[in-house]
Amino acid sequence: MDKDRFLTLFLKHERELAGIARAALPDWNAVDDVIQEASLVMWRKIDQLQADDEFIPWARMILRFEVLKYRRSCSRDRLLLDDDLVSLIAVESKDDPAEFVQQQRSAVRECLKRFSPDHQRLLLAPYTRDDAVKEIAEAAGKTANSLYKRLGRLRSKLHDCVRLQVGAAT
Repeated sequence: MDKDRFLTLFLKHERELAGIARAALPDWNAVDDVIQEASLVMWRKIDQLQADDEFIPWARMILRFEVLKYRRSCSRDRLLLDDDLVSLIAVESKDDPAEFVQQQRSAVRECLKRFSPDHQRLLLAPYTRDDAVKEIAEAAGKTANSLYKRLGRLRSKLHDCVRLQVGAAT
């Protein structure tokens, strides 16, 4: 593929790629960084691209690897989605990534309402501070390990609820 055609395709689909990246990254600055890195990789691998209709799957694959690379570099940040959810978003966001993300957010909000305030607090604790679960355990007179086990069960229930909500919306 020639460079002019690549640039045309990239510019045409840049917003779509940014939407996909935003679904997996914490903010727009990270999206900009990842899109820039992905575009450099694409530019270097331009010879792999043969036809216009191959651009989106090819670009998504490169973008996915760049997102994962960025996430590994920020792995200590607990506000990032886990890699399984990022993969799920990448697979299921084929039509309209912005709509899919909105459906996910709405489903999470609705499903969280079904949990007691204590369970909501526990579900959200790991995303606030590193030691939040430990503090909750100490305040409740329980071990952190027991709360992490409960957290795992609650996350599983939340995951099931979100899948049902998103499935019902499609």
